[in-house]
Amino acid sequence: MNYQETLEYIETLGQYGSIMGLDSITCLLEKLGNPQKNLVFVHIAGTNGKGSTLSFISNILIESKQLVGNYISPTLLDYRERIQTNKKSISKTELAKYMTEVKAAAELVSLERMTHPTAFEMETALAFLYFYQKKCDIVVLETGMGGLDDATNVIPSPLVAVITSVSMDHMAVLGNTIQKIAMKKAGIIKPGASVVCLAENSEVVEVVRRVCKQKECQLTLVDKNEILCKSATIKGQVFQYKSYKKLKISLLGEHQLTNAILALETVKILQEKGLPISDKAIYSGLEKTIWLGRFSMIRKDPLFIVDGAHNEDAASKLANTISFYFTNRKIIYIMGVLKDKEYEKIVGKTVHLANHIITVTPPNNPRGLHAYELAKIVKEYNTAVTVADSLSEAVEMSYLLADENTVIIAFGSLSYLGEMIKIVKSGDVDRRDLHGKSGKN
Repeated sequence: MNYQETLEYIETLGQYGSIMGLDSITCLLEKLGNPQKNLVFVHIAGTNGKGSTLSFISNILIESKQLVGNYISPTLLDYRERIQTNKKSISKTELAKYMTEVKAAAELVSLERMTHPTAFEMETALAFLYFYQKKCDIVVLETGMGGLDDATNVIPSPLVAVITSVSMDHMAVLGNTIQKIAMKKAGIIKPGASVVCLAENSEVVEVVRRVCKQKECQLTLVDKNEILCKSATIKGQVFQYKSYKKLKISLLGEHQLTNAILALETVKILQEKGLPISDKAIYSGLEKTIWLGRFSMIRKDPLFIVDGAHNEDAASKLANTISFYFTNRKIIYIMGVLKDKEYEKIVGKTVHLANHIITVTPPNNPRGLHAYELAKIVKEYNTAVTVADSLSEAVEMSYLLADENTVIIAFGSLSYLGEMIKIVKSGDVDRRDLHGKSGKN
């Protein structure tokens, strides 16, 4: 297959749904020679913070001259972003080449098992095959959903298993209590691995501690109360953690300080396991980390921010960040959510801060909640709500409502933020035109 044929083929894989469990991915990887068995991993599970923690860890390792593989989902701007080496996406030629191999293996699996591997299983297998061929020194990957039954959990015991913030999400699959969800996340813990866990919720910690004892794994608990924030502005944060002075990150929000120290404790363990990581690499790796879609500023006039807050916990953190950085500023939201999320709780945590809310339907996503349905929920908390028929119209509306004191924040689901970023950065909607030159009013 060429690249275009590959993208068209990937589009067809949605028909195979989403199936939890490792039987199919195990069989698929056997057909491909089990490349994952020849790789070294850091494995990350959690409800929120996986991507940011992955990025912090990876940048530190890159600064240490390691060849680092990353497997992430979802992506914002390009499908190929989900498979990277040293932050460079897999090329179009390589994606086509390796998907052709994985497709052939998947067809054999389908004949033997009478079920076809899912899209996520095939992407995961492709990533491992690619990282093996690239001779990556280490692979930092995040789970897709949960941990125990997630396709990424087919890997051998990682050097470090990292558990980030755990909260209620995907309850239909992972369980309806925090303990059940934590147990699924802790499924990435395997004998021989060191474990780093955020000490945020005592029930989660108790589950992780119990699993570590069963698997005879060393556990490091990370306490965010040991962070001393020295300064926090829209340009970044400076903080102290234990013996580390004047650590700097560009990612905003108190929760990003927590993700940074999760990464720091992870790389300290990697140091102990023999990886050549200097303090200089730690400082520079943290400072250079950028993670698009996590309270990211994509335009300055008006100030336009995108954030992937898509569940109750993330919405609470978003609200805290807005309150901290933008007191006495006019706030306009663009909101789009998925109908299988607890969107009423997301609304309840956030809309009291907004002067106006514009609702959108996440495009090209059958799980997207219609903008009119979302607007009905929003109106129960804040009557200043408008429905937009498209993302472009939402951006246009937000510019019309904005003044020099305004902050526009688009959030609710990562699934539409990539398109939103493209619209804003393309400049197709020009504020000056909206205020008279184009004839629009």
